[in-house]
Amino acid sequence: MERRPNFLIIQADQLTARALAAYGNRIVKAPNIDRLARNGVVFERAYCNYPLCAPSRFSMLAGRLASRIGAYDNGAEFPASVPTFAHYLRILGYQTCLAGKMHFIGPDQLHGFEERLTTDIYPSDFNWTANWDDASSDSTGGRLLAAAGEAQGVRAAGIYERTVQLDFDDEVAFRAVRKIHDHARGDDQRPFCLFVSFTHPHDPFAIPRRYWDRYRHEDIDLPKVPALARDRLDPHSQRLYDHIAVAAAGLTEAQVKLARHAYYGAISYIDDRIGDLLTALDTAGLSQETVVVFLSDHGEALGERGLWFKRSFFEPAMRIPLIFNAPQRFAARRCNRTVSLVDLFPTLIDLADPQSNNGAIATGTDGHSLRALLLGQTHAWPNLAFAEMTCEGTSAPCLMVVEGSLKYIHCETDPPLLYDLDADPFERENLAGHPAHAESLRQLHDRLERTWNVAALTQAVVDSQRRRRIVDRANAVGTVTTWDYAGRAPSHDRYFRPSPVNPSASNYNDDFQVRLRPDTARPARRTYPP
Repeated sequence: MERRPNFLIIQADQLTARALAAYGNRIVKAPNIDRLARNGVVFERAYCNYPLCAPSRFSMLAGRLASRIGAYDNGAEFPASVPTFAHYLRILGYQTCLAGKMHFIGPDQLHGFEERLTTDIYPSDFNWTANWDDASSDSTGGRLLAAAGEAQGVRAAGIYERTVQLDFDDEVAFRAVRKIHDHARGDDQRPFCLFVSFTHPHDPFAIPRRYWDRYRHEDIDLPKVPALARDRLDPHSQRLYDHIAVAAAGLTEAQVKLARHAYYGAISYIDDRIGDLLTALDTAGLSQETVVVFLSDHGEALGERGLWFKRSFFEPAMRIPLIFNAPQRFAARRCNRTVSLVDLFPTLIDLADPQSNNGAIATGTDGHSLRALLLGQTHAWPNLAFAEMTCEGTSAPCLMVVEGSLKYIHCETDPPLLYDLDADPFERENLAGHPAHAESLRQLHDRLERTWNVAALTQAVVDSQRRRRIVDRANAVGTVTTWDYAGRAPSHDRYFRPSPVNPSASNYNDDFQVRLRPDTARPARRTYPP
């Protein structure tokens, strides 16, 4: 029987698919991502299921739409009782390990990963809970300190040699590389699933000069859809415009170009870290037995329509890169079927246990295994993606259905939006009022109503927010505890100390060969001379 594959899943943060050569960009320099795409399966129509960090990640890990697990916003708990693909992979005999950002909210900071190599970059409590009860929020669902006026930060884009984000991602890459080598020299023969999650190219758009200088400033492009006046935006975009304070930012064309330059530099930085991981796989001798998956949690508006960041259903914030690279298993190809992040869960389980045809998943998912698409079999694919927003920036659930080339956006407080993405890839013309598209609109709305009970969802969101705000206030009184993952202390047994296996604490074993680890007599592998 074929050995079960290892999985190396690499996640960027806030990376729009349009910023990569594999999706048509001719400016960004990311040779390692390009190599993954050139030799892998590129999903051209991959969507996140929630354009915001924490709910998107929880949904992806659980294979469920975020609202079905109570992941309503960036301050919503990811319940420990919800199985993730890490839980199922452990049951199937995998080592499961997480390095980097996952934005877990709540006391469970592992969610099926048996090991976590780093802490997180953002808080794990209810501090970022939205507030739809706040009548003073102008129907924007509460203005969180972490998000209010954020567009003004775009003005600060530029060259920075050190940031907290760089410190974090440097550590994530270092520990993940070492983990790959630890697996190769370890005694645990189980296959591994290593999830490496970076925080770049998420704003702030701040990057060292060596990455800035990979681009000529005159080559940086401007948004395809220029900034629109507020009164020309749809109602949800107007709320987002107000929430992130686009008017107050008053961004000039030069400032927009600076931000895009820094964003592209951040992608090159992440590409270098991906190169570190791929080199580690090669040097550890693990490349042939590892499926590498590259993706993002959601996209980035990057100035399109004058909007920034996420919390929008337009393509720049919704469309993500999704690349599977395993040339020994899947021929290089491009797939134009509509897929989404909830499909990752059943895909990993299917690849790990193909004989069961996902019969091992006892708790159900909202996604479908991509294995048939990876093998070039496209005839039975449903070609659907669903997304939702129940966070700050709105006061009612915003819902999206994509079927084929048609995208339908619904919110009880707003007029409907309908776009034909093949004919209108930049979503300039709303077809919802056109008689020729009335039947398509009706069918998509029916599908939406079969997927969500909007009234019940609205009440569930408000109830959850109220409960979390009470807990958050209480937890700030008296002795303050934290759910943040602290990680284990640097291990003294990683380096040379006296032990029964190595009583002299020597670098060498009894044959004067370089030790593989301090706790074993096995020699390290030498590649030259042979």
